[in-house]
Amino acid sequence: MRDAVPVLDDEATGRLPSFDEYVAARSRALWRSAWLLTGDRHRAEDLVQTALLKCWRRWDRITDAEAVEAYVRRTMVTTYTDWWRRRWNGELPTSELPEPEPPAAADPGLRHDVLAALTRLPRGQRAVVVLRYFDDLTEAQTAAALGIGIGTVKSQTSRALRSLRESGLLEESDE
Repeated sequence: MRDAVPVLDDEATGRLPSFDEYVAARSRALWRSAWLLTGDRHRAEDLVQTALLKCWRRWDRITDAEAVEAYVRRTMVTTYTDWWRRRWNGELPTSELPEPEPPAAADPGLRHDVLAALTRLPRGQRAVVVLRYFDDLTEAQTAAALGIGIGTVKSQTSRALRSLRESGLLEESDE
């Protein structure tokens, strides 16, 4: 389910990548996470752009190359949460879409079921599931990205998987 994600050459050397290098290497993975969080490709694009703008403004303050990914993901999840708290987002729906729909996925039924199940999860559980299973982060990386403890990641994951099993999307062997 995971796309091949380019690795930054600077991860091995410990040198902080430039903002442009980071965006070029990680924007696709960030968009995928944002899409899974929002359930809408346009809101996902807005979320990534907004989070990257916030990070760009403070890029010179980041000193640890290993913390870059956690910093950006934390900013993205925090921005997503802020949007949820703010009821009106300044956009009005229109009857005509300004651009064509993307090509259909291999199994649109499965795609719909996954999104429907994710939308039923509380935001914290949804963020943990997206980072752990779709972005393939470890418990420690997920905890760092969300600014929570590893125990919280474990408990949120357990509750989310139980909810997904109860919804019928997961079976006992799907973990």
